[in-house]
Amino acid sequence: MNDDAGAATALRNELSRRRWLVLGILCTTLLLVGMDLTILHVAVPTLSQQLLPSASQLLWMVDSYPLTVAAFLVTCGTLSDRVGRKKVLLGGFAVFGLASAGAAFATTPVALIGFRAALGFGAAMIAAATVAIIRITFPDARERAFALGVWSACHSAGAAIGPIAAGFLLEHSWWGSVFLINLPVVLVALVVGAVVVPESRDEAVRRWDALSAAMSVLGLGGLVYALKQIGEHGAVSPPNLVIGVVAVALLIAFVVRQRRIREPLLELSLFADRKFSVATGAILASFAGYIALMFFATQQFQLISGYSPLLAGAALLPMAVANAVGAVFAPKVAAALTDRVAIALALLVFAGSMSGLALFGSGSGYGVVVALLAGSGLGVGVVMTLGAEVIMSAAAPSQAGAAGAIQETSFELGSGLGIVILGTALSGIYRNTLEPVAGVSPEQHAEAQNSLGAAVRIAGEMDEQVGAALRTAAVTAFGNGFTAAALVGGAVLLAMAAVSWLALRDRSASPAGEEADRS
Repeated sequence: MNDDAGAATALRNELSRRRWLVLGILCTTLLLVGMDLTILHVAVPTLSQQLLPSASQLLWMVDSYPLTVAAFLVTCGTLSDRVGRKKVLLGGFAVFGLASAGAAFATTPVALIGFRAALGFGAAMIAAATVAIIRITFPDARERAFALGVWSACHSAGAAIGPIAAGFLLEHSWWGSVFLINLPVVLVALVVGAVVVPESRDEAVRRWDALSAAMSVLGLGGLVYALKQIGEHGAVSPPNLVIGVVAVALLIAFVVRQRRIREPLLELSLFADRKFSVATGAILASFAGYIALMFFATQQFQLISGYSPLLAGAALLPMAVANAVGAVFAPKVAAALTDRVAIALALLVFAGSMSGLALFGSGSGYGVVVALLAGSGLGVGVVMTLGAEVIMSAAAPSQAGAAGAIQETSFELGSGLGIVILGTALSGIYRNTLEPVAGVSPEQHAEAQNSLGAAVRIAGEMDEQVGAALRTAAVTAFGNGFTAAALVGGAVLLAMAAVSWLALRDRSASPAGEEADRS
């Protein structure tokens, strides 16, 4: 026991000396994780014209990454507790780097989707180990709160930088370069992390439940696949219905299993706290709308407004800046209005901005669009910061690691589901409302139905008059889909605002968990 106590003391002293350098490495790599959430958004028009994906494949290219992260995050967190957080972190760096190289040189939509999924698995290893490492590296509650705030900000900053970085690279190189920028950062992180980050494990090693992991991954993947197929074909076919039903059954069985086994993969007991559940839902809904809106806006800026990739990325900068402002000033807003009022109001602002984009965005100038995008970013920033604080304050100190993993899962799952649900709605309405154009063959019309990018490419290869008519029809159909998707997103956010107002109770000024951490 004395040897164990001495080893623990030595580990704490070593971490204390290196804690800010460790945080710097973790934040830099998480910046990459955030960038890869959105870095393909600006490249979507280029990819749709060069790799010629179907509408479903185009969505899979974008969200196979965040959905893989969400599916494996809790599993990787449990695995890191068992085999060592440093090992999982460095392994995540290696997987992320190799998958980045593979994605850069992919030549087919299926290959790119596969490498994006591998990127997601590497990101899940990184993010899962990072939460636990920060928890151990910063034992002081105030320093840990600051570290988690910086860590979360890097994730959001990466998501905002992604379209701009991609736009710059697409101006000067081929689309694969958006993945190659990961390699030098990953190599440095591998070398420095191997030296600086000490190894650590959970003192009470928990069993890694492979069956639970398989149920969650297959259930989530099957449900998303079924939704995508329904959106692509505009109808519920028997095979897709069966896949969806089986997926839902797997997810229900997963929940039942977590409630019965002694060492669950996911700490569902945390959701018994109403504040925890509502804050998690608010984060998931907000990030879903935020990432989906960036995905839609980049296509509109490039394919409808004619912006270059770099200009399209820069056009989203006001949204990112507003997001940062909301995140930084959220605690002051909460101090003046209380958490409940601040979160509900921020969700209302975001809902109003999305509804405004649905009603006025496509036919308005950039000034109106940028104001509505900024309103969206501001609302999301407030919800993300205050929601994270509510989640961590609702969890006991012994459950802080599990709470952090669930918080990060809500980020990644929200970003993936936002594009799946809202993107599928947009694609379905686009396809079904794209009117046939005289001079366009049935084969060309069917190809144009795959995506707006495909329609613009076909229009550019045709007679000027016919091409202009096809482009007009495609822009109109895309506008119909965008309006419907934005209205659905706004309605979800409005409902979440009502739930937050009714269900959240204001936190005490000095949470018990914080006092326990200090003792």
